Amino acid sequence: MNRIEKAEKIGQILDKLYPSTPVPLNHSSAYTLLVAVMLSAQTTDKKVNQVTPYLFKHADTPKKMVLLDVNFIQKIIQEIGLAPTKAKNLHKMAQQLIDGGGMKADWDYLESLAGVGHKTASVVMAQWYNIPAFPVDTHIHRSAARWGLSKAKNVEMTEKDLKILWKKQDWNKRHLQIIFFGREYCPARNHDLSKCLICSWAASKKRIKEEQSK
Repeated sequence: MNRIEKAEKIGQILDKLYPSTPVPLNHSSAYTLLVAVMLSAQTTDKKVNQVTPYLFKHADTPKKMVLLDVNFIQKIIQEIGLAPTKAKNLHKMAQQLIDGGGMKADWDYLESLAGVGHKTASVVMAQWYNIPAFPVDTHIHRSAARWGLSKAKNVEMTEKDLKILWKKQDWNKRHLQIIFFGREYCPARNHDLSKCLICSWAASKKRIKEEQSK
């Protein structure tokens, strides 16, 4: 079975398991989604959703955020990883958005903001503006490698590989489906690939053996 055939079969399984793909991060606007995604780096969506209600109560717009003291922002998000850096970036990003005229569906503009990389911009473009994008994090990178869909050494190349394998209109839902599947059926650690709904047939015998020996 080649990569295209694998991707088609995997897509069918994912569509059956996850016919709807709600964004796991709580938000009410493009800006609050951007903030939530930025905060989610190196922490869980669950933890972000515990922190953002209080943060957004004080600042759910750039104009409100820029009025907050950086130390106050840090105190609110202190349970999240890299809180000092994220607090500074939130404050700086708010000023950049004010100066730039607010949120825009523009790749270069979003990626120029403090603390916003390609993956974060991709999520906002896909999930708020409904522009085809395929955000790839470490979890999707791992799944793509396990399933033999990509041999890429980094998330950037994995993104390119996956965009080729699935139709553009499926990108926005597919990345969320892979994340959901990973959480429910295909965790990073202590995972028996031979019993997995997808890994059992998509992963190579070598890959299955390698992970069993860890």
